[in-house]
Amino acid sequence: MLTYLSDLSYLFGPFNLFRYITFRAGGATATALFFVFFFGPAIISSLRLKQGKGQPIRLDGPESHLLTKKGTPTMGGLMILSGVVVSTILWANPRSAYVWIVMFVTLGFGAIGFYDDFLKVTRQSHAGFSGRARLAIEAVIAIIACYLMMCASLSPPLASFGDIGVALTLPFQTDAPAAKLVIPFFTGFARDLGFFFLVFGAFIIVAAGNAVNLTDGLDGLAIVPSMIAAGTFALIAYLAGNSIFAAYLGINHVSGAGELAVVCGALIGAGLGFLWFNAPPAQIFMGDTGSLALGGLIGSIAVVVKHEIVLAVVGGLFVVEALSVIIQVFWFKRTGRRVFLMAPIHHHFEKKGWSEPQIVIRFWIISFVLALVGLATLKVR
Repeated sequence: MLTYLSDLSYLFGPFNLFRYITFRAGGATATALFFVFFFGPAIISSLRLKQGKGQPIRLDGPESHLLTKKGTPTMGGLMILSGVVVSTILWANPRSAYVWIVMFVTLGFGAIGFYDDFLKVTRQSHAGFSGRARLAIEAVIAIIACYLMMCASLSPPLASFGDIGVALTLPFQTDAPAAKLVIPFFTGFARDLGFFFLVFGAFIIVAAGNAVNLTDGLDGLAIVPSMIAAGTFALIAYLAGNSIFAAYLGINHVSGAGELAVVCGALIGAGLGFLWFNAPPAQIFMGDTGSLALGGLIGSIAVVVKHEIVLAVVGGLFVVEALSVIIQVFWFKRTGRRVFLMAPIHHHFEKKGWSEPQIVIRFWIISFVLALVGLATLKVR
């Protein structure tokens, strides 16, 4: 909303700053940070009062968790989501359809996670929402979002709600710019996926949401890699949204995608505010409310800017966490034996004797290195 102040720059020169994405991304980061930092204690107190016993702890998990984490409230994702939403509304350009498509996925996944957390807390059971039902709803949300991306990409230069409305009333074009698969390392290499993009894009978004969800098992483990990924995609979105920078780097230009840097800034700010309370020993857990929403946000931005493959590099930690669960379940069902002492893989290292801070900080370092590798693909073409 504040972007409209730039229209009044003829009355007050400094209002012209609100035209610039970089300025608004910084403003979004600061706003979300102070919002979560200021309202965080009240939210934590309210959740602790309403939840009583807090998040149920897995009895088959690391023994230390039963002592150090018992009674800690969950649903801390509400703090992150509120900071992201407020900051995005204030600082993002409301004319950009991509902003609202990403927020649709974020809030949709957050709502699913909230219901899952609610069931766990009220039942005091680690089992929450039906896995199949949850995945089905996530897939529907993601498919709708991908379809809207295709519609928005049909009306350059800046995708807006009006463009989507027009696109929906016309015979749909399966060669929409959004429906491309872009391969890094190759300049100009893009293949139209047609309506298969709905399946491909939805898979990326759902996979990202659940991978972050599986990573969220230790204090601070999921939020910092999420912020690192958000910072990486803030830069990618800004470059992809600028035709000059995109042409210079040989990456796919997506008109209007630059506004997603503001959303990423809001996530970083809200994440920093949340980390203040989530740092060991955590005063609150993110819960599925936050982890699913963060993964959905990052995944949907990757799909918009056509860097889905780069997401697998930048979010490599999330990929490994998810693969460790898949491998563990698959191998146990076939042989009755385990590959890891416990899955996801961060619990494996706990069982091997690593302390929680060791695991968390080392995984942060890995995430940072992977982000640098992902950014390197912008010029290796």
